[in-house]
Amino acid sequence: MNNNKFLQWILLFVLTISTTTMDAQNKIDTSETLNAQQQSIVAISALTTTGNLESLKKELSTGLNSGLTLNEIKEILTQLYAYCGFPRSLNGINTFRTLLEERKAKGIIDSIGKEIIINTDITDKYEQGRKVLEVLTKTPQTKPAPGFGEFAPRMDAFLKEHLFADIFESDVLTYQQRELVTISALAAMTGVEPQLQSHLAMGRNTGLTEKQLVQVADLIEKYINKTQANGIRTLLSKPTVSVIEADIIVRIAEIEIIPEYLEEYKNILKENASVSVKMEPGVISIFPMYQTAKPTQIRIVEIYANKAAYQSHLQTIHFQHYKTTTLKMVKSLQLTEMSTIDSETMNAIFNKLR
Repeated sequence: MNNNKFLQWILLFVLTISTTTMDAQNKIDTSETLNAQQQSIVAISALTTTGNLESLKKELSTGLNSGLTLNEIKEILTQLYAYCGFPRSLNGINTFRTLLEERKAKGIIDSIGKEIIINTDITDKYEQGRKVLEVLTKTPQTKPAPGFGEFAPRMDAFLKEHLFADIFESDVLTYQQRELVTISALAAMTGVEPQLQSHLAMGRNTGLTEKQLVQVADLIEKYINKTQANGIRTLLSKPTVSVIEADIIVRIAEIEIIPEYLEEYKNILKENASVSVKMEPGVISIFPMYQTAKPTQIRIVEIYANKAAYQSHLQTIHFQHYKTTTLKMVKSLQLTEMSTIDSETMNAIFNKLR
């Protein structure tokens, strides 16, 4: 296979990956907008975060009238303390308590909703929180988290054990609702663009559409101000496809197989590739091919979301099985790390497919 044809294979493969990766999101009705309850979640979260209690009281009433239950709103206000702090979260809860007393005096009976049940028998909260974060990010989470987690392990522990374990343990709110709470709070705050961008991605992973996120920005303009709304709009305009991000690992494995082991090797390789892509969120591609004229010459395009995903892959049972059982079958192996030449054009390609 000459270089030009091989590059064509790469481009075709990457385009296929992007289409497959986004298929679940494309199945969502992109004309869908935030419903009344979701709009109330945005308003309650943003107003609690900024401490506008007068407006918050009105939106809490609107939220109840739209169908949000008492326990759903309690969970929203409780989760917010992790982002805007105890004082504003407590102010929001006290405002809500006062409102309920006033509504009760008027004879309004609000739905309590699903019971808040917390499991106290969890033995490893860090592990539970780590797994929740993997679901939200669709990326393997190492212990400790790279960077800040290594520098400040207690912060990493609080994040996993409390926010993503203790708080997320209650299923009164769905993951999508919780991400809507977080996105709205961060959008109302200044100086938290990196965190907001991360949670926009998590929101998409839970099924929030681009039009719904644009509507969040419109609601932030309505309840907070245009400056904050433009902050989230700027982040929404940035490419969201992770295949071309700086942290991604792309490489080509060039392998020559001893002829008598070829069929056995191909079967083992096929199984490893299939399991890795299906079971590991951070494995974007393990795409095996062989040269038509020389079938013993195997080429594999490997794409991992980041270094942590790659290191996690190396520790899996299926990779270890592949590595140990095929060792005697490999005549030569060369791994070539790859980098993109024109990320701007690649961004344009992926944006066309969104």
